[in-house]
Amino acid sequence: MPDSTALLTSYDYQRVTADAYARRVKAPDYARWRAAVEATGGCTHPIQLTGHHTITDTTGAVLKDLRGRVAVPCGNRRESVCPACSDRYAADAFHLLRAGLCGGTKDVPTTVAEQPRLFVTLTAPSFGPVHNRRVRAGRPVPCRCGTLHQEADPRLGQPLDPGSYDYTGHVLWQAHAGALWSRFTKYLRRHIAQAAGIRVRDFGAHARLSFAKVAEYQRRGVIHFHAVVRLDGPTGPGDPAPAWATTELLTSAVEATHWAVALTAPEVDGVARRLAFGDQLDVRPIRADDAGALEDQDGAITDDRLASYVAKYATKGTGASETPDRPIRTETHIDMLPVPEHHRRIVRTAWRLGGPVPCPACHPGGEHQEDDCPCTAVGYCETCRGGGLVSRTARMHYEHPGLDENKRDPVDALNLRRWAHMLAFRGHFLTKSKHYSVPFRRIRDDRRRFQLEHTLADLGVTEEAITVVNDWHLASVGHPTSEDRELAAAIAERKRDARRHRYQTERKD
Repeated sequence: MPDSTALLTSYDYQRVTADAYARRVKAPDYARWRAAVEATGGCTHPIQLTGHHTITDTTGAVLKDLRGRVAVPCGNRRESVCPACSDRYAADAFHLLRAGLCGGTKDVPTTVAEQPRLFVTLTAPSFGPVHNRRVRAGRPVPCRCGTLHQEADPRLGQPLDPGSYDYTGHVLWQAHAGALWSRFTKYLRRHIAQAAGIRVRDFGAHARLSFAKVAEYQRRGVIHFHAVVRLDGPTGPGDPAPAWATTELLTSAVEATHWAVALTAPEVDGVARRLAFGDQLDVRPIRADDAGALEDQDGAITDDRLASYVAKYATKGTGASETPDRPIRTETHIDMLPVPEHHRRIVRTAWRLGGPVPCPACHPGGEHQEDDCPCTAVGYCETCRGGGLVSRTARMHYEHPGLDENKRDPVDALNLRRWAHMLAFRGHFLTKSKHYSVPFRRIRDDRRRFQLEHTLADLGVTEEAITVVNDWHLASVGHPTSEDRELAAAIAERKRDARRHRYQTERKD
């Protein structure tokens, strides 16, 4: 007799799923639920709050009283986690980038478009040959493996020989990429000052270097940087750049800095690696007009298209590298990740480097030995409390007892296990200098301000004549059922399609 819990056929599964959606749409609370989801833009992981929101006037009369449960967007920028919130993040990134390129918004003057500006791409070095899709004279050529890879070939970005690929160097470079960029901007100011014939310490009195930088993952699981670099006057974007500040001078300084920047990674397995940017460097001028292409026949990049080009990376993050959306908790978790083996080995290498090491007191020779291991003679070890493993910092203090007790081992200080899911990249996805344009906080505050003014206009009052009380507490996160999540994602997709249609209709460039 067949088991009643036997697997459903594909047809039966589709029918049951369709019935579940039909029941949800016909539910009494569906209209209210849909309105709440629409208010969040279709967020698939909304934060559910419970409490109240009250607006009263000077006489104490209640003008608005909202009580119960409300949903607010999760704000996650990853498209794989929440398409709706990633779209909002991309839009904010667009306005942030565009304000620093074109001006005319967010208190940035339009004269900023007259400053010397470059679009710079800094790449990572090679840690071993990988499968790639090379183009020569406009035509694809075979990879080193002899295969002409297609765009969707899953082997692209994977090492030709995983056994010889420098995974440790890959992880260490990723972990120091942010520090390399910081050193790049520092050295760039020096090279600009030297080219202008002024002292480095006087650079701030003559000019200001502004930038906005975006990190993008390549298929091989390593990041590279796209950056807008701009030279302003000493007070910022509203101050004209000095006469000597030309696009040519800035280009030469960027090229010289690219080759000069390097740092030494902490020693691992007896090797101290020199970390630097890769040989590939792309430097292009940005011209101030709204032409119809990202770059013209001279290779110059236009403002409006560039802002769109950079902002599209705002939702890619590690999702483009098929990496997990959440931090790694256990080593078993790594084995279960649905990622290519190359990315799994990067994650595993970061996890290993960030983990404990053999205790130097009971395992002076390194790893535990099955036969004649010194730990068998030690018995209970006070250093590792019998566990056999200690942190790198503990080992460092054991071997150098005179060190400051607050000093950490350089590898431990990288917190590699915390960032293993990011393939060891510890930096922020989008960073900018203080005076490039407005911060994300300003854009979000403007959005809240608009919503407040809209509410006040509906009530027919001014801000000075009311008191607003918000008292909200976390109730839960996400939708309770898979049907709700799928319906919310459909709402988000419909909103996205509507925006795309509107942009295609409105924009003629």
